[in-house]
Amino acid sequence: MQERRYLRRVPGIAVLLGYRPRWLIKDIVAGIVLMAIVVPAGMGYAEAAHLPPISGLYATIAAMIAYALFGPSRLLVLGPDSGLAALIASIVVPLAAAHPERLMALAGMLAILSGAFCVVVGLFHLGFVTDLLSKPIRDGYINGVALTIVIGQTPKLLGFDVGGSSLVEGVAGLVRGVASGAVNGVTCMLGFGCLFIIFACKLWLPRVPGIFIAVVGATAVVEWFDLAWRAHVAVVSSLPQGLPPPALPLVPLDDIIALLPGAAAVALISLTDISVLSRVFATRDSGRNVDRDQELVALGAANIVCGLLQGFPVTSSASRTPVAESSGAKTQLTGVVAALCVCALLLFAPKLVRSLPTAALGAVVVAAGIGLFEVRSVVGLLRLRPSEFVQSAVCFVGVALVGVVHGIFFAVALALLAFVWRAWRPYDAVLGRVDGRKGYHDIVRHPQARCVPGLLLYRWDAPLFFANAEIFRDRVLQAISNASTPTRWLVLAAEPVTDIDVTAASVLTDLHQLLRKRGIDLNFAEMKGPVKDLLSRYQLFDKIGAAHFFPTVGAAVAAYVDEYDVEWRDWED
Repeated sequence: MQERRYLRRVPGIAVLLGYRPRWLIKDIVAGIVLMAIVVPAGMGYAEAAHLPPISGLYATIAAMIAYALFGPSRLLVLGPDSGLAALIASIVVPLAAAHPERLMALAGMLAILSGAFCVVVGLFHLGFVTDLLSKPIRDGYINGVALTIVIGQTPKLLGFDVGGSSLVEGVAGLVRGVASGAVNGVTCMLGFGCLFIIFACKLWLPRVPGIFIAVVGATAVVEWFDLAWRAHVAVVSSLPQGLPPPALPLVPLDDIIALLPGAAAVALISLTDISVLSRVFATRDSGRNVDRDQELVALGAANIVCGLLQGFPVTSSASRTPVAESSGAKTQLTGVVAALCVCALLLFAPKLVRSLPTAALGAVVVAAGIGLFEVRSVVGLLRLRPSEFVQSAVCFVGVALVGVVHGIFFAVALALLAFVWRAWRPYDAVLGRVDGRKGYHDIVRHPQARCVPGLLLYRWDAPLFFANAEIFRDRVLQAISNASTPTRWLVLAAEPVTDIDVTAASVLTDLHQLLRKRGIDLNFAEMKGPVKDLLSRYQLFDKIGAAHFFPTVGAAVAAYVDEYDVEWRDWED
């Protein structure tokens, strides 16, 4: 039992123990192919986060090795991501202020803190927090992030750079740069040429690694024509040789405290990403079940290791995972092979990227940012559910205008508000009998429905809690006053009522007493057992009386008809 629990927490060892020799060649080939993608992507996303390109490679190595050890998925690839780049920049750049040398330390500590959040969520089975962001709100958030990324990286394609991490600052800097004549024609051709190659391969040659071809081609052109000196094309220059020793980033306590809200935001986005992506690829991987909690632990471990190796926060990659899958990856060894290839680059050939133009990295990030846009699904909301379209649009505007960090908390608040609003003022209905149809139905949707004289069947489609209890009472009394005949019995069709809190119980007690004074019996039908237990705890079940609780609406109607000898037919369910 202990060994099984140990292997569950370290799935990489279990994979190694059951590894099949015939998988080895496929994992090695897939790892080499993956390496060709993760190097430019890692460096590009580091640039997008306003960090040195080398930190993107450190993060790539750490993420893939840590996930290979702790990750339960055989296909998932972790690493720097375009969706997090703008968020990371908006957190660490303001804190670094006039000391850019602090950027890597702050980014490393951000990775450790967000990783700790993820580990805690996974170990304590708190993965449900990822459900706080509905799909429309996630789409609005990601559209805001995508636009921020594209605007922020476009100056690199034009040959200049701008400060700031918000969309407003990015647009202002872009306009100033173009207006002042800062555009470099040669850089512009290189950047947009790379962008064309990436999209051309994606559209017409999907099996060809367009990112790798674009980056290698641009590097070769810059090296061959010495464009860094002749045309003032900005390049990465040589990378530091070797690998950094593991170390805790030196960050003052005040900065750590300031990083906590941002770390929570990074964790929430990362948790949501990996939860969705792991489910998608689990269905492709022979229908394996998703161990969501272990996925979150693995994500946290990867981020902690990234922080210790001068990296920055990482998450699952929706672009690199399909590359590994299509290349024939069988196990997590694919990520290990790719990480070792990146290590070899840093140890033995760091000068290979000395002529790599930053415009090419900008093109990689812009292409990824454009790929993030969710336009079709958001436009579809306008037709399917306009209220959720408004939520998505408001979230998009919030991220674009107030910044990515505040935007994610704004998105969470908006999601909670939308949930509370639906529960606060839910749909309710008076029910009647429709000839030829089983059961009891909303008389508004079915005007031909017949009601039992003196009996009001009422349905409330939400839990009863402090925010809607008074509204419930008012609507019940309004339904009684609107009834075509004087009401003797009120039957609450209580199946949708999944909870009753203390405030609602108090309102229910007052309603029961008020109805008794009016000569109206309060009854319940189809109430769930756990809700009845709550009423017993509130000492309300006995006050109302067990005889006033019925298993079905039909049983309540039958009891009423028998008691008052009402002329009524076809009342049974």
